[in-house]
Amino acid sequence: MVTGSAVSAALVAGCIGGGGESGGGDRFHFTQEQSREEQFDPVVSNDAYSFQVIQLVFDGLYEYGEDLELQPKLAADEPTVERDGTRYIFELEEGATFHNGDEVTAEDVEHSFVAPVEEETENAAEYDMIESTEVIDDYQLQVDLGDEPYGPFELATMGVTVVSKSARTEDPEAYNTNPVGSGPFKFVELQENEYVDLERNDDYWDDLEPNIPEVRFVAHDDDAGRVSEVRAGNTDAIAGVPNEDWDVLENEDGVTIHSAESPSFMYMAFNCNEGPTTSPEVRRAIAHSFSMSDFIESNAGNVASPMYSPIPPVVNEIWGFPEEEYQEALPSYDPDEAQSLLDEHAPDDFEPIIITPEGIRAQLAERVATRLDEIGYGADVQTLDFATLVDTYTSGSEDDYQMYLLGWTGGPDPDYYLYSLFHESQEEVNQGHFYEGSDGFHEAIEEGRYSADQEERYDIYEPVIREIVEELPVLPAFTEDNTMASQDYVQGLEAHPEVTNNPRLVADYTNVSLE
Repeated sequence: MVTGSAVSAALVAGCIGGGGESGGGDRFHFTQEQSREEQFDPVVSNDAYSFQVIQLVFDGLYEYGEDLELQPKLAADEPTVERDGTRYIFELEEGATFHNGDEVTAEDVEHSFVAPVEEETENAAEYDMIESTEVIDDYQLQVDLGDEPYGPFELATMGVTVVSKSARTEDPEAYNTNPVGSGPFKFVELQENEYVDLERNDDYWDDLEPNIPEVRFVAHDDDAGRVSEVRAGNTDAIAGVPNEDWDVLENEDGVTIHSAESPSFMYMAFNCNEGPTTSPEVRRAIAHSFSMSDFIESNAGNVASPMYSPIPPVVNEIWGFPEEEYQEALPSYDPDEAQSLLDEHAPDDFEPIIITPEGIRAQLAERVATRLDEIGYGADVQTLDFATLVDTYTSGSEDDYQMYLLGWTGGPDPDYYLYSLFHESQEEVNQGHFYEGSDGFHEAIEEGRYSADQEERYDIYEPVIREIVEELPVLPAFTEDNTMASQDYVQGLEAHPEVTNNPRLVADYTNVSLE
C-alpha cells in the first residue's frame, strides 16, 4: 500500500476536543498525519489513511494480530489447502453480520477477492493470481490459484477485507463514501476534507465489544499543528510524532508516546527511462554525494532507521536477507568520487529535477541538492502536492523528473515491494523509474510469486535485491516507525507495525478506553 504516491493533497482540518475537553468523554478524537483520499470502499481504496478508517468499519477474512502474522477473523479457522498449495477452502464464522443486518456469506468473500481484478482497481495486483472461485455453500468458499502456488497468499492475500456484495453492487458510488461493513464500528458521517465520524456497532457479531462509543478522524498534515493540538488537549491522540518534537512530547506531562517498527520503505527513485540518470554511474555518483546516515541521524533519528535494500528490517526478520552485505555494496559518502563520476558521465550543466512530497522527503531532497551544489552541480527540488505528484512521477519523462522521493508500506513478504515497485508490469502504475534490469530480472520477480517454499523464494529474490542495491534504480533511504502520541487518559492504545491498523481500538489483546 502506497504511502505518498496515492494520498490526496494536503488539506488541514480543524480539531475539536474529544476526551480531553470532556474529561474522558464518549468520542475518541484521532488526528491523522496526512489527508485521506476519502475512499472507503476497500475494493477501490489504495490510501493508507482512508484504510485507517476502513479497518474499524470492516472485518477481514484474516487480520493481523499484534504483529504481522495473520489470524482468523471472519474465517472460522485456518484454510484447508489442497492441490499442492493451489487450492484454498475457507470456512466462515456463522452468524457474522453486516451493519445492515445481512449475514456475511461466502458470496461476499468471493466478491471481495475478485472485484479488484474485474474492476481493474489499483489493488488488482494483490489478487490477480486467483484463477477461479467457487461458492460451495453460504459458509464455504473455494479459491483456486491456477497451476502454481502463490507465495504471499497465506502471509498476506487471504487477509482480504470483506465487503457486502449486495450493498456495494447496488450503489458503488454511495458505498465508497458511506460503506457497510461488518466491523466493530459503523460509518456515520463524512464531511469531505474535514472529518469522518464512526459509532460503536452495538450489534457486533464478535465477542469483542468496543469500550469507545464514538470515533472522529480528522487530518492535520502540519507537524507543528498536530503537536500543538495534543499538547493543548484538543485531541485525544495524534499519529506521526515529528522527529524534532519527540523530546518535547516525551517530557510533556499527561502525554504518552507509542511507537512500533513498520514495514515501510522510503526511497529515492531515478529515471532509468530518459536522461542522464539512465546511467548507473550517474546514479552512483548522486548516492556518493551525500550521507544518508548523517541525514537520518540529524532529521529522523527518533522515528526512522536506515535501509540498505527494498526489504524493510521488520520484514527481513522473517526472511534473513544479508543486510550487512547490501550496506557494504551501497555507495558511501564520497564527494570526490561523486564529482569524478559526474564529470565523466553527466552533462556539464547537469542539474537534476527532484520531485517530492512535503515533509521528511522534501528535507532529504534539499540535502541532496545542497551536496550536489557543493561539488559544482546542484538540483532543482520541486515540492509537489500529492495529486500533482501522482500525475507526474510515473511519466518517465526527463522533462518531469530525474529523481522522485516516495514511500511504500506492504506486508510480511518481499513480493509486496519487489513486484509492486520493480516489475515492468507496474511501470506507470506504482513505479516511474522504468528500470529494464538484467536478463531475467523481471522474470525472477514474477517467478518468486509462484512458489510456496520460502527457501526457494529466498534463492530467487536474493539476486534481484542485490542487483537493485548495486544498480540503484532506487536508492533505499529509511524505514519510518509508526508513532502516535496520546493523552494519558487514553488507556490500552498501542502502535501497530502496519500503519493501516492504527489506531487499533479493539482486538483480542486490547480494548482502548477513555478513563
